[in-house]
Amino acid sequence: MIDKQQQSNNLLVGANASESGINQSWQQDNQAWWDWYVTLADNTDQQGHGELLQLPPIPNIGMSSDRDIKDELTKPYDLKEDHCLAFRRDGSIKLPKVLSLGAVARLRHELVQLLKKRFNVSNDGRNDNRFLSLEMMWLENPIIRNYVLSPRIAKISADLLGVKSVRLYHDNVLAKEPGCGRTPWHCDDHHFPLATDAVVTAWIPAQSIPTAMGPLAFAKPLSIFELVKDIEFNKFDTSYDKQVTEAFKSNNVLVDDGPFAIGEVSFHHNRSFHTAASNKTTRTRIVLANTFFADGARVIDEPTMVSGDWQKFIPGVGPGEIAASELNPVCWPANIEGNV
Repeated sequence: MIDKQQQSNNLLVGANASESGINQSWQQDNQAWWDWYVTLADNTDQQGHGELLQLPPIPNIGMSSDRDIKDELTKPYDLKEDHCLAFRRDGSIKLPKVLSLGAVARLRHELVQLLKKRFNVSNDGRNDNRFLSLEMMWLENPIIRNYVLSPRIAKISADLLGVKSVRLYHDNVLAKEPGCGRTPWHCDDHHFPLATDAVVTAWIPAQSIPTAMGPLAFAKPLSIFELVKDIEFNKFDTSYDKQVTEAFKSNNVLVDDGPFAIGEVSFHHNRSFHTAASNKTTRTRIVLANTFFADGARVIDEPTMVSGDWQKFIPGVGPGEIAASELNPVCWPANIEGNV
């Protein structure tokens, strides 16, 4: 196996990265971006934990039908004003029962099949302790299209942000395989080349996520962004991740790293700092992440390599232009016939 740091350097050379900055564009695909990015996480405290935890079988839950999924994902969620206030204070929120058990079971089934097809893996994803990524699956799979363009999920996102209309930036299937290490501390503002703070990601687990599997963990409140905003990003090693970790520890920052129940979905703001521990179980942690932004937002003037393959997600739109390509449909208010 290639040494992780050497792999990182190789990827950066392939991306035509300069020695001094990140201001060039990323030249490879999204999976190569993730292969590089996970090398920036400090795994010192994650080592030496012995054998992977054998989880009990996933409950045999009947999968929702196509019609049931479409109906469920168009119905509004009972979002409270307290939810919106908590999100705007903390930058993140976990909401229970956004999806039914049958909808989660169907989501996992579809995502596992996509991962097997793309990466030629078995046992629902395990390949080399990697962090696997698929994006824009709504264009390939009509069932996943329902989850990505869901008026139910998009309306939650718009209401949490306090905006009238949201567009899709992209969907991302994220599979953290057994033994895969940490995801580094980051906020998505570094990754989305959008000139707005009205951006939210719906993180939709395709199974329950116990603590040992590495659930997404959020630093609270949202204002802690100011605490670490001046830490310089380093594209070659784990120093950025270490410095953010130390800043949070020394300032007693609250971190919500609790497990996810089946059907629970988190929503996080683009300036919400978050991470995830390593997957210490024998089961791949599979998630669908949908990112939405306020309609009318523009692309920033100077996207960087940390923005990844952004032109794939907003084709035909240049820096400074309104992000409204054909791949960025308005998901709320919903055009039911056109979007789902």
